[in-house]
Amino acid sequence: MMELLSPAGSSEAVIAAVQSGADAIYFGFGAFNARKNAKNLTDEEFEAAVRYCRVRGCKVYLTLNTLVADREMAEATRLAKFASDLGVDAALVQDLGLARVLRSYVPELKLHASTQMSVHNLAGAQAAAEMGFSRVVLARELNLANIAHIAQNSPIETEVFVHGALCFCYSGQCYMSAVIGRRSGNRGMCAQPCRLQYSMGSRMDNNYPLSLKDNCLARRLGELETAGVSCVKIEGRMRRPEYTAIVTGIYARALKEKKEPTAAEMEQLETAFSRQGFTDGYLTGDLGSGMFGIREEPDEKAYQKLFADTRKAYSGTELRRVPIKFYAMLKAGEASQFAAEDLDGHRVVKNGPKPQLAVSQQLTDKALADQLYKTGGTPYTCVDVRAAIQEGLYLPASAINEVRRSLVAKLTEQRKLPPARKPGRMPMPPVNLIKREPPKLNFQFSSPEQMAPALAELKPDRVYVPLEVIDGNFPALMPFLEEGAVPVAVMPRVIHSGEDAGLKELLARARTLGVREALIGNLGHVRLLRTAGFELRGNFGLNAFNSFSLEVLAKAGFLSATASFELRLRQISDLQKPLDTELLAYGRLPLMITEQCLIKNNTGRCACDAPGQSQLSDRQGALFPVMKTYGCRNEILNAKKLFLADKREDYANIGLWGIRLLFTTESARECLSVAKSYLGMIDYKPNGVTRGLYYRGVE
Repeated sequence: MMELLSPAGSSEAVIAAVQSGADAIYFGFGAFNARKNAKNLTDEEFEAAVRYCRVRGCKVYLTLNTLVADREMAEATRLAKFASDLGVDAALVQDLGLARVLRSYVPELKLHASTQMSVHNLAGAQAAAEMGFSRVVLARELNLANIAHIAQNSPIETEVFVHGALCFCYSGQCYMSAVIGRRSGNRGMCAQPCRLQYSMGSRMDNNYPLSLKDNCLARRLGELETAGVSCVKIEGRMRRPEYTAIVTGIYARALKEKKEPTAAEMEQLETAFSRQGFTDGYLTGDLGSGMFGIREEPDEKAYQKLFADTRKAYSGTELRRVPIKFYAMLKAGEASQFAAEDLDGHRVVKNGPKPQLAVSQQLTDKALADQLYKTGGTPYTCVDVRAAIQEGLYLPASAINEVRRSLVAKLTEQRKLPPARKPGRMPMPPVNLIKREPPKLNFQFSSPEQMAPALAELKPDRVYVPLEVIDGNFPALMPFLEEGAVPVAVMPRVIHSGEDAGLKELLARARTLGVREALIGNLGHVRLLRTAGFELRGNFGLNAFNSFSLEVLAKAGFLSATASFELRLRQISDLQKPLDTELLAYGRLPLMITEQCLIKNNTGRCACDAPGQSQLSDRQGALFPVMKTYGCRNEILNAKKLFLADKREDYANIGLWGIRLLFTTESARECLSVAKSYLGMIDYKPNGVTRGLYYRGVE
């Protein structure tokens, strides 16, 4: 049966999840989890929660699924070591560098690849396995066929979200909250900008084009089990313990009884929390406007009654019972002997009082068993009693009860004990490649119209062009190649299983044209490019946030990496750079990439057929370009353009190999003006600019 994994944002939620039937729970403590605004747990609460779960046979996973800066690595590893010593079963991790450190420092703590790693194809699961992960949490956007393909061929376990909030953007690839408000979703501080009102060219009128309904796959658990999924996960560490109990209980019963929830249970799910109902659109592939909804005020009376009844059910009651067996031996003139054991191999023994000679009633096997079976109010349920009782003996029920209580207490103490784990060591920091020369200037284009010959005369070192644009538009690249620039194929940010066939053909044609390098932003794309004979450069989507993450990419054979644009310039300067490191220095930063066709949802026309650009307008009137991207997906760009041409002294001597100018919506004429400004040839500054996060940083 699939494992049921439930959220716990507080000590009470731990109890609610465990008592409602969760096989495992996940929660965070400290500063390195993707729900910093949840109550989370203190060190003491965390320790108590782990022991509570261990006694009741529930696994515990620690969320360490945020990006970690160099100066934070010591504290992150301390938390992981503390958790490992307590016997936590696994840690959920996003950061490539943190994963590399934990494999060395706490080698016996299992690692699960967080959904923040944006794993969306089989190659991504295989890459996670090569990095030492034992489980991968798949992107929420996958349909059932893709999930089955990955689960049935993955070398490690697969986990799928089945209930709770859906982000509009692929997890780990959303920078909207960070860029607009300095609250980074990759750092656990998302301000949920997708829940706000926007317009796609019409009046607001309660238009919430980014707000997805909550996911609900309660009626599709059988399909997921058949697909080979190892674990199903409920989202909701920010929600109340009663919510955790309600959802966990309904899913636990559905899994155990192998049947769909009843109509009444589905109604309870909606009452507990919904956004105008639920959706299973990603699993079924039925995308579109039907997946969207907002939170409305629930029926307060029904809501309060449901939560009150639920709270009574899990509060102060042991619903979670671990099977145990009792053994007893009674002989005349000797102390009685008792033992108890669970199915996990824990065994405790105790000597009781000497049995008395029976006067009117001797102790029978049944009478002894009747007393030992009385485990109510404890985390245990007796499933068997085996006894050897010499005839003619008697032991009072009070004595048997006292022995039973003592055995249960001793068994509890034994079950609390963490497993012995071998210590590891902190890896040495990577070796820095000192760059003394000024950073090279690289251009990234989005369309062939931008690639004007006048730009080639500026002699960029690298020219990044989307793979699909290279195909059929190679003549536009020729002036750059003649000036010595190296062409780099920019790969799509998302490539689902089954979408790579067309890309293989494009890559083969690009190679015949002399293209040998590719820019990728997901580890699930490495194998495709390696097989096609390309050398790799790392894009921003890899979220290189610390020196160890750069080391991971260096050891993976990348030629270069892009420093996360959520870092301050000072932090980038302090990075140990074991491979060439590039800075995004200009352009509309990509805020979201989504499986939804935002354009079609709001205009009725597919983005692939809509001429020109579409724009998303917020309540302040800021306009965010919406661009079509590979696979009929959409990408939302920032309303303002990152501009650092007048800040050259701040980035010129911080160890960078190159800076990249990202051209998206610009005309060829504006591209030329921007490029010249970065070369100091003219004094040009476009309208509506930002310094990004390079000076402000993120929370």
